[in-house]
Amino acid sequence: MNTKENTKSFEEEQRRIKETVSGIKHRIAVFSGKGGVGKTTVSINLAFTLKSGGFSAGILDADITGPNVSKMMNVYGDLIYLDEKIIPFEKHGVKMISMASILKKGQPLIWRGPVRSKIINQFLADVEWGMLDYLIADLPPGTGDEILTISQEMKPDFAVIVTTPQEVSVIDAERAINMAKELGIPRIGVVENMSGFVCPHCSAELDIFGFGGGSKLADENNVHFLGSVPIDIQARVSGDSGEPIVVEKPLNGVTTAFAGIAGRIKSLYEENNSKS
Repeated sequence: MNTKENTKSFEEEQRRIKETVSGIKHRIAVFSGKGGVGKTTVSINLAFTLKSGGFSAGILDADITGPNVSKMMNVYGDLIYLDEKIIPFEKHGVKMISMASILKKGQPLIWRGPVRSKIINQFLADVEWGMLDYLIADLPPGTGDEILTISQEMKPDFAVIVTTPQEVSVIDAERAINMAKELGIPRIGVVENMSGFVCPHCSAELDIFGFGGGSKLADENNVHFLGSVPIDIQARVSGDSGEPIVVEKPLNGVTTAFAGIAGRIKSLYEENNSKS
């Protein structure tokens, strides 16, 4: 393919991405400064909470080399094409696309940054997302190429930073906040995951990873604190079985926490709209 053809192909892809983004009302990028803080758990349960509130929602798994969304939704299968568009997978009305859905189990993806970014572009340009109220991008930890691509192409209007109360996690989450600020994302909020554990036998509450780190982080960086999510064994069981806890256990404390987080996100959008 010569330079002229490359330019034409790029321009056509950009046109399709712009068309996709124009049909999505709100675009949320879920960040974490480090792995293991529950970023995918937050992404999935937030999407299903918004869906239960009457909103259309989708999840774009942007962690190309370490995708976990498919496992936690128990959604796999061959891609379906219709009129040259990829039809996203769907569970309980939430749309989803992920590399893990189309890879053999255990297959590694040893790809450089530009190739990973190209896949994200395809997820935006060639997936038939339709009209959505919310599209949530589950980003890889750190500050890699995928995050820059999502920022440039999906144009998120809300960054959700996931941390645990633990000091080392909070330090890394601060970097994620500053990256979101540098990328010009207009709304930034912090979710403190794994915030306290209630013993199922004696009901004693234990702050295994500390307490209040997320709230303090938000205050110190002048961003919104969206809420805390407690540790719950059932959340892990639900994730492993591919059935989000907010769907499987509607009266659970984790479900209540996500309802509060979703409510604050909606309020921040509405607050901004009332000012404009």
